[in-house]
Amino acid sequence: MNSIDTHSRQGDPVIDRSERTGNVGLLIILAFVLVAAAGAFAVMSAYMSREQVEPYVLALLGVLAVIGVFSLFAGAIGLIRFAGRSQNMGLAKQFMDSMTEGVVVVDGEGRIVYANQAYGDMVGAEAARDVRSVERVFSGEANVAELVYHLGQAASEGRMAQEDVRLVHPLSPHGNGPRWYRLRVRPLTLEGDEGKKLTVWRVADITGDRDEQETSFQELQRAINFLDHAPAGFLSADAQGRLLYLNATLADWLGYDLARFEQGAITLGSVVRGDDIVLLDAISGEPGEVKTEILDLDFVKRNGQSLPVRLIHRVPFGADGTAGDSRTLVLNRSPGEDISESLRAAEVRFARFFNSTPIAIASVDREGRLGGTNAPFLKLFGQLAEREAGAAPGKLVDVVAEDKQAELALALQAAADGQGEIPPVDATLAGDKNRSARFYVSAVKDGEGEDNADAAIVYALETTEQRALEAQFAQSQKMQAVGQLAGGVAHDFNNMLTAIIGFSDLLLANHRPSDPAFQDIMNIKQNATRAAGLVRQLLAFSRRQTLRPQVLELGEVLSDLSVLLDRLLGEKVSLKVVHGRDLWPIMADLNQFEQVVINLAVNARDAMPKGGTLTVRTRNVTTEEAAAMDFKGLVPAEYVLLDVEDKGTGMSEEVLEKIFEPFFSTKDVGKGTGLGLSTVYGIVKQTGGFIYPQSVVGEGTTFHIFLPRQIQDEKAEVKKSVEQVSLSDLTGDATILLVEDEEAVRAFAARALASRGYTVLEASSGTEALEVLAEAEGPVNLVVSDVVMPEMYGPSLLVELRKTQPDLKIIFVSGYAEDAFKKNLPENEKFHFLPKPFTLKQLATAVKETLAEDE
Repeated sequence: MNSIDTHSRQGDPVIDRSERTGNVGLLIILAFVLVAAAGAFAVMSAYMSREQVEPYVLALLGVLAVIGVFSLFAGAIGLIRFAGRSQNMGLAKQFMDSMTEGVVVVDGEGRIVYANQAYGDMVGAEAARDVRSVERVFSGEANVAELVYHLGQAASEGRMAQEDVRLVHPLSPHGNGPRWYRLRVRPLTLEGDEGKKLTVWRVADITGDRDEQETSFQELQRAINFLDHAPAGFLSADAQGRLLYLNATLADWLGYDLARFEQGAITLGSVVRGDDIVLLDAISGEPGEVKTEILDLDFVKRNGQSLPVRLIHRVPFGADGTAGDSRTLVLNRSPGEDISESLRAAEVRFARFFNSTPIAIASVDREGRLGGTNAPFLKLFGQLAEREAGAAPGKLVDVVAEDKQAELALALQAAADGQGEIPPVDATLAGDKNRSARFYVSAVKDGEGEDNADAAIVYALETTEQRALEAQFAQSQKMQAVGQLAGGVAHDFNNMLTAIIGFSDLLLANHRPSDPAFQDIMNIKQNATRAAGLVRQLLAFSRRQTLRPQVLELGEVLSDLSVLLDRLLGEKVSLKVVHGRDLWPIMADLNQFEQVVINLAVNARDAMPKGGTLTVRTRNVTTEEAAAMDFKGLVPAEYVLLDVEDKGTGMSEEVLEKIFEPFFSTKDVGKGTGLGLSTVYGIVKQTGGFIYPQSVVGEGTTFHIFLPRQIQDEKAEVKKSVEQVSLSDLTGDATILLVEDEEAVRAFAARALASRGYTVLEASSGTEALEVLAEAEGPVNLVVSDVVMPEMYGPSLLVELRKTQPDLKIIFVSGYAEDAFKKNLPENEKFHFLPKPFTLKQLATAVKETLAEDE
């Protein structure tokens, strides 16, 4: 096959095996048979007389004649078809050869039967032998390959399917930059070839369409900004006079903060001076009429000053005669204002806004045919708007899908009848179910009495991107709601777990290990502790967990985490953990560090859709080794190095530069938030560490995480041991005020503290706590209070306590993070915090430590 670029005709297919010529082998056999027959007759004529040979010759000729006559009749009735392309087949192939999008047809075994020139150019094939099937073209892209596989499955099941995919580079080596492609597939059965099944693939480059949609959205935002800051004021009010909208210009004139404006919070009566509001209320109209009045009156600024204005006030009236939402243009007539120049400038700016708006605008007559249009309309519906000279204009309803044509036609008819309030019509565009638009129809009265006058003005705004954003926003709201629900459930569940664990401790204190019930009680406590772990995961999800840095042994953490990682990775991906020898300790929050490893493991799993091995390695790195490493920004010091390595698809340099940016993701919509790696980066940096990714496309990715070595302070360890020894006796004789609204938790805590020798005063709310404190016979040494309570919030209770007892010690207990309520306390306020759920020993220890301070 010669080169496509130099030897193929423009529009010819790259590969075409859809038709076959006659069988040459059969022709040769037929020739040999005839030659053999002639030779046989020649031999027979040498030994036999002419009269004897003649019957054989006549018989052969008769057979050939019968075959010939049968072939003629068979050809006439279509039983036999002669080689050659039919007119219909030729027309169909010419159509496919001339298509601008790539078309490739493969048989059941994946062999290419047909590929047009556009497909060859798209994949960068220089000859027919370079043309590959769609599966092979996208096999190097892991995420896309999975989609292509599902498309192929749909075709094999007799269904049509479509997907849009994004590549960081074009299919052809001659292009550059990211590209968007639309893949379509459909099954094809050839009736004349014993039901032979083929698959038709269509590949189109839609990068330009995607760029245009993004540009259109940005232009719309810009146009709205122009309108909001126009040199004239604008407002809209409902039938009751409540302001629904006012632009920034008018808000500035009146002295209102537009950021705090709420629909319906301000009325026209509060803005219009004196009895001038009667002029607006007196405007009335017939059903379906749109009435416009020009009024000169005074507005009232927020500071009480008058603002002379001219209103161009427009009010539509519904079919029942009720007034609709008004639209009012406000011109400033204050002294020193050039009214004519301001009006002229407003008109010029409005004209520019109209001409540059991305909203498609057109006039429509009573028959629904198009009249005048603006440039965005021609761009959006060009084929409908353009027509040959003398030809009738197209109808607007033809641009939408059939199921919405009747609704749009009714809206146009309502406008033709003079109705003022016509609901917008949301419709899918004809010929493309993935594109949609919203049509606003407004009645026109200037053409009354004229047969061909415009009956309506139609505004069309493409909503394709908006619908996609709405779907994403709905998903985001759902996840936020789930997070709030998880936090609420975790809070209530923490109270129950605190009671279960606490009463288990009380029972264990009264049972010896040899007691038959001891093991049952231990099982209750252990399972409650496991449940507390699940609650911590819920709180982590809702971002309300308590963060506590602690000294960690990295090897032990990874060993405990291996069971969870095995479940997350699934059956296709195996986990291999290589522990370093004598690892140094590190200082980190255990939950945060586990989240780092889990996020990296999940990303590695997604990068290996066909399976593989995830390797996690640890080792110590000395200061000299760190200085010799080629990692930008790495400060020479002693680190514990954690490597997370996969053998997946890898990432390009362009992707590596952006992976830590929030909301950046290479996954398909709905398969990732783009926050995973940015969260990993933040946790590592907060821990004082460094993270460096290394990746090769097609070979895999490795994340190198350097965590600072935690130097153990021997003096601190000795001090800690002394404190532990001093706290081995958890009894005391102080008076403690226990404030807890959950009765079970309060009962456990009161019994636990009383069993340690403390005098316990109980209160179920902050208000009751103040009463108990006022009635107490002796001094109260310590307050142990819940944070979330009815009537009075925990921090509010502390503020009240400080008014009479500024030195009173307090311990807050809560299932939420300490930072969740700390911001509500006075600056430099001292308090202790005990997270729920807690055990009897943890409560007693916290009380002992707090009372021992400053003694």
